[in-house]
Amino acid sequence: MTPILDIRGLAASVDGMPILKGIDLQLNAGEVHAIMGPNGSGKSTLASILAGREDYEIDAGSVAYNGEDLLEMEVDERAREGVFLAFQYPVELPGVSMMNFLKQAVNTVREHRGLEPLGAGALLRLAREKARLIGLDPKLKNRSVNEGFSGGEKKRNEIFQLALLDPVLAILDETDSGLDIDALRRVADGVNQLRTAERTFLVITHYQRLLNYIVPDFVHVMVDGRIVRSGGRELALDLEEKGYDWVRFETVG
Repeated sequence: MTPILDIRGLAASVDGMPILKGIDLQLNAGEVHAIMGPNGSGKSTLASILAGREDYEIDAGSVAYNGEDLLEMEVDERAREGVFLAFQYPVELPGVSMMNFLKQAVNTVREHRGLEPLGAGALLRLAREKARLIGLDPKLKNRSVNEGFSGGEKKRNEIFQLALLDPVLAILDETDSGLDIDALRRVADGVNQLRTAERTFLVITHYQRLLNYIVPDFVHVMVDGRIVRSGGRELALDLEEKGYDWVRFETVG
């Protein structure tokens, strides 16, 4: 079986400063992988590189997505092929209607998949269905993209976009950042509603608390640009109890 995502020896830098120092990671269809690690360990850099940000220099390694070279794809091509990134800090787009934004995004993906575009009525029905599925206030879709949204609303709006775009690989970059416990649960519930045997999730987080609600199949610990340990959900519980210094000590030892 070809992995959805196959990362081998990935090394990357910014302005000559190494950030990733040889990442190896495989994700198969339907799996949920969590990457945990302290600030500055390279977690968000990895997410950004997978999504196609050009700030980083790829120094070594490869990334295959469904057997194709992901690093050779432009940002928009990755999105059309089913790679989705939920941002740590979703941006506001004043004056850009949510529904117009979503109509363009959804129909671009549908065209790439050989499907007929959705008209305004069909898109509205689909948006209502997905909003109910993830518990999003339907009024939010009538506003400009993220304008005036609370932190929790912005994160749930990201999950709403995920639901509409139906990606193959969903990367959640610190989706729990800045959320109180109620908002965290609502965002996690939305993600869990979208878990399928075909969709793969890469969940990036500092804290085990998110993984109480989005239960991963695999947990990987990143320290100083490397994945230093992998395991099941119990690894996240160990980190919660012992902290990241425990992993550093064990790795050096």
